[in-house]
Amino acid sequence: MRKNRLGLAGALAAVLVAAAVPAAQAQDRHPPTLADLAERHGRYFGSATDNPELTDEPYTALLGSEFDQITPGNGMKWYATEPRQGVFDFTQGDEIVDLARAHHQKVRGHTLVWHSQLPDWLTGREWTAPELRAVLKKHIQTEVRHYRGKIYAWDVVNEAFNEDGTYRETIFYKTLGPGYIADALRWAHQADPGARLYLNDYNVEAVGPKSDAYHRLAKELKAQGVPLHGFGLQTHLALQYGYPTTLEDNLRRFARLGLDTALTEVDVRMELPATEEKLGRQADWYRDMTEACLAVRRCVGITVWDYTDKYSWIPAFFPGEGAALPWDEELRPKPAYFALRRALG
Repeated sequence: MRKNRLGLAGALAAVLVAAAVPAAQAQDRHPPTLADLAERHGRYFGSATDNPELTDEPYTALLGSEFDQITPGNGMKWYATEPRQGVFDFTQGDEIVDLARAHHQKVRGHTLVWHSQLPDWLTGREWTAPELRAVLKKHIQTEVRHYRGKIYAWDVVNEAFNEDGTYRETIFYKTLGPGYIADALRWAHQADPGARLYLNDYNVEAVGPKSDAYHRLAKELKAQGVPLHGFGLQTHLALQYGYPTTLEDNLRRFARLGLDTALTEVDVRMELPATEEKLGRQADWYRDMTEACLAVRRCVGITVWDYTDKYSWIPAFFPGEGAALPWDEELRPKPAYFALRRALG
């Protein structure tokens, strides 16, 4: 009898253990992240970040787990990387690249040529065309070589056009003419032939004068054999100005040129206070832009311009506006987050 009792007890224990295993496995399973959901479509889902935020542990935990792509908000811009002529400092960019690599995330380099956030030594004097050309080439190639193999794509030239489709009168355009764009792409490609090279701008989501100018330029550059691989649509939207309903058509026409596209700096701001109705409309816009990207094979991914209202750039630049991102200031997901999940799911 004693032997039988032990046998029954052992059998009962085995049944209980077997029943417990699936329950434990179920507890261990986490719902798929936005990156997981995007990956099922062959896309990435990323976030920008900036160095001062990296001491915020709850923030960095979510940054490292929810996304599979990172863009440095400021750490790779000219003022940060070449603060004095010929003196390079990649500390901020390196910190973000190291963080991304630790989490197996892609990095988008942002940005090599831009009219803003330039160091005083560059903007505080007049340059001859040969002088500025040499300075520009050295800056681009030194930075791109430093990150060679670690950056999957670069925003090479940022915000080169005005709203009406004319060239922006930057230090580079005024001194070097429009050819600086092709040169910048060629120099970046020489420094890292494996990186995808983009032009990037805002207010180009809809078909219109500004996106038309980029379409013409891209067509010309491709015809000349210039190494241009993609077009970045920043997608800084605002509820009060209406949704760009021709976004999908616009993505398609750039794809027909043989270019990738990406939504590179996404946020959807609103006039404060945020209301349930505004947050609902914001969620619809996040869903619609995600569906537009998924509908066009060569739209390769989406990056929110930081993921939480806690670190959004909007309130400082647009007083009285904000609440632009899928997570609130307490890192709680908003309706926009769940809309993104539904669109990707």
